Parts: sequence; structure tokens; C-alpha cells
Amino acid sequence: MHPFSFFCSVPLTDDPADQRTCLICGDRATGLHYGIISCEGCKGFFKRSICNKRVYRCSRDKNCEMSRKQRNRCQYCRLLKCLQMGMNRKAIREDGMPGGRNKSIGPVQITEEEIERIMSGQEFKEDAPEHTWGTNGDSDHSSPSNGASEGNQPSPASTLSSNRSVEMNGYTAALRDQYINTSMSTHYQLLPHLFSYAAQSGLLAPQPRSLYPQSHPLVLQLVAAEDLAPLATPMLIEDGYKVTQVELFALLCRLADELLFRQISWIKKLPFFCELSIEDYTCLLSSTWQELILLSCLTIYSAQIFGDLADVTAKYTPSDDELQGFSEDGMEVMERLIYLFRKFHQLKISNEEYACMKAINFLNQDIRGLSNVSQLEQLNKRYWYVCQDYAEYKYPHQPKRFPEIMMCLPEIRCIAGKLVNVPLEQLPLLFKAVLHSCKSSLTSYRTGPSPCVTTSSGN
Repeated sequence: MHPFSFFCSVPLTDDPADQRTCLICGDRATGLHYGIISCEGCKGFFKRSICNKRVYRCSRDKNCEMSRKQRNRCQYCRLLKCLQMGMNRKAIREDGMPGGRNKSIGPVQITEEEIERIMSGQEFKEDAPEHTWGTNGDSDHSSPSNGASEGNQPSPASTLSSNRSVEMNGYTAALRDQYINTSMSTHYQLLPHLFSYAAQSGLLAPQPRSLYPQSHPLVLQLVAAEDLAPLATPMLIEDGYKVTQVELFALLCRLADELLFRQISWIKKLPFFCELSIEDYTCLLSSTWQELILLSCLTIYSAQIFGDLADVTAKYTPSDDELQGFSEDGMEVMERLIYLFRKFHQLKISNEEYACMKAINFLNQDIRGLSNVSQLEQLNKRYWYVCQDYAEYKYPHQPKRFPEIMMCLPEIRCIAGKLVNVPLEQLPLLFKAVLHSCKSSLTSYRTGPSPCVTTSSGN
């Protein structure tokens, strides 16, 4: 059984003729869990969601397909179906220990209003302390994988409402040691990927310590694979020149070409390049290239993007028709990008942290068509722990830094997914608005020369 699956269940018969399927995803059911017949995966997902007071966001129409292969793609719709099918949240022990309670209670029917309160996080507001992000007043408790809070909040960020504590606050040193010093046990094969590595303990008080010997070379190898040289695409323009929509669009395309080429070169330099097939690398790159480019623009190339490119977009004046036709998708992407820019500016991500974030985001075993999912998961966890180790070592007085960094990744994925819905002709206006707003906000609260990315020193 999965080591974190502490759930109450009534086993089903072993008779093949009486085998049943999960009412949530159709996978093989293993028992009566929280009032309905379900599989181990949906049982665990429901408990984690309720115990950790998670709030998710659906990036589509809140009617995503639920199947064994698709169930991890939208956590919002998965939890919604759990509630609609009658999973009883009151059958979960409040202390999170094994055994459950109220075992005799079967499926429950709750009103649409109750379901909405749970899905939006309203039901949890009185239970958890508030946590805020930096000085801009925006809360950040980004939910795993799909992103974010489904509340009607003015902030566009994919974050959980400020009523629950940060979910990913690190593993204990003992668990991390177990991972680093031994091969990964098969008992951990069902551990959720990247954004669902649950925190089973509170953070220890910060204390000086050395970087784990295994982490240092891995971090150096990732940084060495990066092309940190300034972008070569010309982004300088004469004073007084008026940039047209076509010219700006051409510049954005040329910039995207260069950034994509750098990602292709990056893959060939990865320390684990020989551990995966070319087919898997192609599949990963085709699914994540927009996320990788977005991450690099917000970090290592931010000086040029929010400096030189912003100067170019400032000389582009959109027409009234362009302004009138700007879509809601464009507005949402714009607001999310501005919010994410502010987060990265506050965090001042180091090159080492950026390299780890990029590798973790790239190694996404949930992507369709992959042949070596288990190897991807092992690599993902390797760099997850390496990044956590580095952040805790380098910033001992910022105990929440690592989860805050990781919580930026679901937002990047969400933005990249929504960016494809923005019409191409609206991209020049979108970039003008984003870069202008970010540059203005940077000027308004800048306290000194503090680039978004810093090069840290020391081992």
C-alpha cells in the first residue's frame, strides 16, 4: 500500500466476477472508501484534498474527462466528481490518522451550494491561518499541478485562498536522507509528481548546515547546461521611431525562435540526457517549450525582456480596433503575468534555483505519449530534493522559500496553457501591456538595483 495512504476502507471480494470499478475514474475499485466504491488513487486524492484544505482551478469548462489516465490532469474536476458521487468528507478523521471514522455512513448527497463552498475554499476559511506573499498583499498557496484557487478574488494568480497553510513545507531530514542515500523504494512509486509531494511535517527551525555532498555537483551540472549569455535578438530601436503591429509581431517571433533554439541546445547538455529516449525528450519539449521560455523570460533574461523589449513595445501604439477587440483570455494572461513577475522579483531567484525549477518543470511524467514514466518520476524527485536542499542551505532564514518557488510552477503552466487561446494578432498589445505594467511596478517599489535573478556564491 502507498506509504501515505492512511484511509478507511472496506475491501471488496476477491471474486473476479464481483470486481467493480471506481465511480470516479473507472479504475479497478479496491473497496468502499468514504461511502462509495472507489480505487486507491481517488481515495487518497479525496483525503489529501479535504485534510489539506486544497482548492483547485479548472483551466477548461469544469467538465473534464475522468478516467484512469486522465484523472490527474484536472484536480478540480476530480474533486468535484468525488463530491457529486457522494464521497463523505465527514468520514475522514480530523487528525489525519489511519482508520477513519463514521464507517457506517454511506454516500452522502449535498447541495450545489455546499459543493461550491468546498470547491471555492469558503468552508475552510475559519480553520487555517493566513499567509501572505511579500509586500504586495497577494496571498499565495498555489495548488498542485493544475494551478489554483477557484475563488472570486481580484488577484489573477493561481493561488489558494489565504485560509490555509502552505502545503509543501518540506520533508523531514530523515526522509530526505533516505532518498539521497538509498535507491527509491518501490513503495514510493505512486507518489504524486512535482506539485503533489505532500508535506508530512512542519519545518524545523532554521539552522546553519552544509549542503549535502550529493546536491552540489547536480546543481553545478544543471547550471552548466544553461546558456546564460544575453539574448542575441536585436531589441534596440531609434528614438522617435514608431513601431507597427507587424514589426513588433515579427520581433516577438524572432525572439521566440531564439529562445526555443536555446531550449533544444539545453536538452543535449542535461546531465541525465542519456537516461531517456529521444522520443521522450521530443514529447517533453513539445509539451513544455512554452513554459520553459516563459520561465526563462521571467528570470535569467528578465533584464532584457523587461528592459530592452519593453522599450520597443513602448513605441508601438495599438489602434482603437485592437484595443476594442482585446479578448478576455488576453486580459487574464496579462494579469497573471504581471502577478507572477512581481513574485519572481520579490524572490530574486538564483541561477541555481532557476536551473532546478526548469528541470523539474520539464520532467513532467503526466504528459501523454511518454514511454519511460517511472524514470521520469525518479529524475523529477531527484531534482526536487536537490532544489529543496539548496534553498534550505543557501537561505536558512527563509524557511518558506522552497515551497514558494515551487508554487510558481503551476502558475507558469496555467499561463502557458491559456496563452495558446490568445489570438496571434493580439500578442503585440498583450506584450506591450504586460511589459509596461511590470516595468512601472518595478520602478514604483524598487529599493535598489535588484535584478530578478541573482548569481549566488558559495558551495
